[in-house]
Amino acid sequence: MSAQPTSSGRGDRPARDDRNARTTWRNWAGNVAAAPARTVSPSTTEALAESVRRAAEDGLRVKAAGTGHSFTAAAATDGMLIRPERLAGVRELDREAGTVTVAAGTPLKQLNETLAAAGLSLTNMGDIMEQTVSGAVSTGTHGTGRTSASLAAQVAGLELVCADGSVLRCSEQQNPEVFAAARLGLGALGVISELTFAVEPEFLLTAREEPMPFEKVTEEFDRLVAENEHFEFYWFPHTESCNTKRNNRSEGPAKPLPRVRGWIDDELLSNGVFQGVSSLGAAVPALVPAIARVSSRALSARTYTDIPYRVFTSPRRVRFIEMEYALPREALVPALWELKQLVDRSRLRIGFPVEVRTAPADGIPLSTANGRETAYIAVHMYRGSPHETYFTEAERIMTAHEGRPHWGKLHTREASQLADSYPQFGDFLQIRDRLDPDRVFGNDYLRRVLGE
Repeated sequence: MSAQPTSSGRGDRPARDDRNARTTWRNWAGNVAAAPARTVSPSTTEALAESVRRAAEDGLRVKAAGTGHSFTAAAATDGMLIRPERLAGVRELDREAGTVTVAAGTPLKQLNETLAAAGLSLTNMGDIMEQTVSGAVSTGTHGTGRTSASLAAQVAGLELVCADGSVLRCSEQQNPEVFAAARLGLGALGVISELTFAVEPEFLLTAREEPMPFEKVTEEFDRLVAENEHFEFYWFPHTESCNTKRNNRSEGPAKPLPRVRGWIDDELLSNGVFQGVSSLGAAVPALVPAIARVSSRALSARTYTDIPYRVFTSPRRVRFIEMEYALPREALVPALWELKQLVDRSRLRIGFPVEVRTAPADGIPLSTANGRETAYIAVHMYRGSPHETYFTEAERIMTAHEGRPHWGKLHTREASQLADSYPQFGDFLQIRDRLDPDRVFGNDYLRRVLGE
C-alpha cells in the first residue's frame, strides 16, 4: 500500500524566472563556470515543463545543474540553466512495490535519511551524498559492488521533460527504449523531473577497513573482490601502502563507530588535517612524498557495523579535481602497476590517493559497465594544483587498456573514440535524434562526447 508522500511537489506554482539577470554558476571544484542568460528554479514538473517550452521558443539551449559535483562542463550553458533547489522531496513511498519516487533535485543525503527513517535503503550507493539524484544518475555515479551496480541500475522509472515541454513517463513497461537510455542520459535527452528507485528493507553492513601493502592487494585483488560484497581500496602514491575497505551484510547487532573515533578519523584526519597537508603539498611539492608516507599510516584498522548509508558514504570537504576510468576488470592490476611505475619514475608529486572500485556488468547503453565486469581507477589532484601531466599520462594508460571515462569526471575522449567503446552508442544517438533533433539540450561537452 502506498504511503503518503512527504512532499508532493506537484502544485502549479510557476518557476522563478530571472530573464535578464546573468549570474555566474560554478561547479563544486571550481574548474567550470558558466553565465546563463536565464536561470529558473521550478518546484513542480508542470513549471519545469513550461520553462523548457518557453526557452526552446526563445531559441535558448537548456541544461539542468545539480549540486555541481561533476568535474566536466556537462551542465554548463549560456542559455537557460535549471537549478534544482525547489524541485526536491519524496513524492511517493510504496512499500508493497519496493519503490520510492523522488523529485529530481532531491539530494542523495535527503533520500538516504528519508529511507532510513522508513526502515528502507538503496542496495548500493557512491560515497558522496551531496549530489542530486538526477545529477548522480545522469552522469553514472557508482559505488563498488560484486553484484550490485550503479545508481542508474537501481532506477525503476522516470519522468522526462522533452524539448517541446511535453512530459514522458518511462519504465521497462512504458517507453522502454527511452527508459533504457535516459537512466544515464547525460542530460542529452531531456530534463529528468522525477525518479523512481527500487529499494529494499534496511539492512546492516559490517565494514572492515585495514592497511595492506600494494603488492599484496594487487596479488589478491580477484580473491578480495570474489569474497566480499563490496570491496575497494586506496593506494597512496609515492608509497607501497594501501587502505582497504570490505563491506558485507551482517545479521548485527549494529556497532557504529564511537562518536569520538568517527570524528577523529572522518573529520579531523580525513578532512581537517588532510586539508592542511594538501595545502602544504601544493605550496611545497617537494614535501609531497614525505606527506604521503605519513598520510598512508594515519588511518589505522577499524571494524564497525551500521545501516548502509553510514557505511557507504563519507564526508568529502577537501576540494579536488578528478579523472576516473572504467576498465575491463581483468585489466585492473596491469593498469594500476603501470600507473605506479609512472609515478615512481617521474617527477610527479601526487598528494591524493588513487581509488579502486568494481561493478558488475549491466545493460544501460552509456553505462561505463555496459556489457562487461568492470574495475574503476580514479586519480585526483588538490584543487588548483597542476594536474595536466598526471591526468594525461594516466589517461594514456587507461585508454590503452580499453578504458571508458566516467562521464562526470575529467577526460579528453571524443565521440569518434567513445563510439568504439560502447556497443549501444549508436542506439543512444538514435533516441537522442528522435527526442531532441534541434539539440535544445546540447552544449559544448555533449557536442564533444556525442557529436553534433
